[in-house]
Amino acid sequence: MESFISKLYKAHQDCSECPSPKVIQQFFEDVLGLLFPEHTVEKIWDKSQIEANLIRLEDDLSSILERNPHLHSGMGSKLASVFFQHLEQVFDYIHQDVDAMFEGDPAAKSRTEILRSYPGFYAISAYRIAHSLHVLGVKLIPRMITEYAHSRTGIDIHPGATIGQYFCIDHGTGVVIGETTSIGSHVKIYQGVTLGALSVDKADADSKRHPTIEDDVVIYSGATILGGNTVIGRGSVIGGNVWLTKSVAPKSKVYYQTQMYHADSAVTDMYVFKNDQDELSH
Repeated sequence: MESFISKLYKAHQDCSECPSPKVIQQFFEDVLGLLFPEHTVEKIWDKSQIEANLIRLEDDLSSILERNPHLHSGMGSKLASVFFQHLEQVFDYIHQDVDAMFEGDPAAKSRTEILRSYPGFYAISAYRIAHSLHVLGVKLIPRMITEYAHSRTGIDIHPGATIGQYFCIDHGTGVVIGETTSIGSHVKIYQGVTLGALSVDKADADSKRHPTIEDDVVIYSGATILGGNTVIGRGSVIGGNVWLTKSVAPKSKVYYQTQMYHADSAVTDMYVFKNDQDELSH
């Protein structure tokens, strides 16, 4: 028992400067609740209280960063100030995402329904907030925020990914968006989509490992798109269960198709690529 106690004591001493996941989760929930009253227990009725809450949350973030200087290379108070200066833009981007979800989902009866119940809203909001910290050079904390959202929604978005405006995730369970993914504007993704890497070699950690998705692309459920050199051209539609490791031209339609030849009952699987200029099957 004495040996076990010593191990636990050492673990606690080694982790003395680590921010608790519960602290980071609470900070995120407080920010989300201030931005969207649908996610707070008590509405704010006094305008001055908004300002007071912003100041309190900035102080909270400053305190977290000041206590953990190993997670950034600047001054904690300065980084917190810059984060909150950019929070209005984050707020506007998330509202654009809500618009995209409302316009893209016939089942959505109101924006309030999306704000209160859609996992896509929650995961994208967590990503937007975490990404804002990530671009300031803050380590670990952005990942803790998006992994918290991942645990609640089943949607895994790395805070290092770059995602444009009017982003829509419909249903969402099982979506994976890797660290170096680049996604344009007006992109819609369904459940089970993976935007991943071809290589899992640690030596490739700093390289572009994940695909680029250009503007106005729709990716249907179960599609897997891999590789840092893979580009999905603007206006393309990627069908369900497609596996792609090569680029496709703008305005392409790629879908999975099984053909049955009745003479010998042989089954052939293939991907069909279509665009405005030609039609090619593989």
